[in-house]
Amino acid sequence: MIKRETYMRRIRPFIGNELVKVLTGIRRSGKSVMLNLIQEELAERGVERQQFISFNFENMSNAHLCNAAALHDEIIRRAADLDGKVYLFFDEIQEVAGWEKCINSFRVELDCDIYITGSNAKLLSGELATYLAGRYVEFIIYPFSFGEFVELYRTVYPDTDTRQCFQKYLLLGGMPYLSNLRYEEEPCRQYLRDLFNSVELKDIVKRNSIRDVDMLERIVSYITANIGTTFSSTAISRYLKSEGRSVSAETVLNYIKACTDAFLFYQVKRQDLQGKKILTVNEKYYVADHGMREAVFGGNMKDINLVLENIVYMELLRRGYAVTVGKVSDQEIDFVAQIRDSKLYVQVSYLLVAEDTIRREFGVFDRVRDNFPKYVVTLDEFDMSRDGIKHRNIRDFLLAEEWN
Repeated sequence: MIKRETYMRRIRPFIGNELVKVLTGIRRSGKSVMLNLIQEELAERGVERQQFISFNFENMSNAHLCNAAALHDEIIRRAADLDGKVYLFFDEIQEVAGWEKCINSFRVELDCDIYITGSNAKLLSGELATYLAGRYVEFIIYPFSFGEFVELYRTVYPDTDTRQCFQKYLLLGGMPYLSNLRYEEEPCRQYLRDLFNSVELKDIVKRNSIRDVDMLERIVSYITANIGTTFSSTAISRYLKSEGRSVSAETVLNYIKACTDAFLFYQVKRQDLQGKKILTVNEKYYVADHGMREAVFGGNMKDINLVLENIVYMELLRRGYAVTVGKVSDQEIDFVAQIRDSKLYVQVSYLLVAEDTIRREFGVFDRVRDNFPKYVVTLDEFDMSRDGIKHRNIRDFLLAEEWN
């Protein structure tokens, strides 16, 4: 188990206070492990483990507690036997009917510190926003970064260099459980296919009561094949019509929303950098884990330019950046990433093999006049930085502690 310090640094200031700590993210991204890491942190601070009360609601032995009243009574009963602050850990809380009222009640009745996880973005909408407005803090847990992957991969294969690690990362992605399979390709692919089906069935179909599963699968396939390319719901609707399936653009949007709520896809809006406004058409989408894409649909090496983009985009999210696609006249900058007053521009390409490719990738920054860092990120081994624009090998870029 690695420490996932990127997340612990953000969570640490909130440990022990009254805010409800909410950990969200795609299924099996490591949220349960984060709860264990928080418990380890508390133990190091001198908190006795008997003060911890923990439930995973996907465990059938806890099925009798999957309604608010039963869970409330059980926690109150257990807390009565404890002195001092109680630390509550609830994994996959969305399985508990009416859980929002339950969590709010604990805040009122107990001296407690609460941590919950869930695999759906809707966890923080609707009733929870009403019951806990201003009283929770959210942390999105993503699959492993390349840096985390290297750290764990080398515990299995100690003599592997970063280039070999990246080849594995390209194909297998960053789902934490893969280390238990020793990163062997066929078992990993099988696990990722089963995980994808679980996300689709439990977090998309079941949670949204989707009846036309075939239509959902076609839309998911389209988006997965076209990660990093701009398209509209109307374009998908036209494509499906050509395939003999008629569906409205609005229905397509609803299905895509269900996928983004389950953290399977992330939507990236386009920003007009000259007009300084967000454009409302033709967004891009990226998949939460490119290893699942390879296992289910294949083509990571064939579409390597788009997969490299996907990897860089997810790394930007992990580090807390808000990301848009930058539009400058008729050109696009892959990523405009902002965090507080800091900004970063990133252009991603496979290889700078020809002079016209070099001119295109570097030239896209010509109309950007500010002094924020600008990067071209590729698989090239040689540094081709020019005109104040930094060129980085993608492995070095992903492993860098900071970019500014």
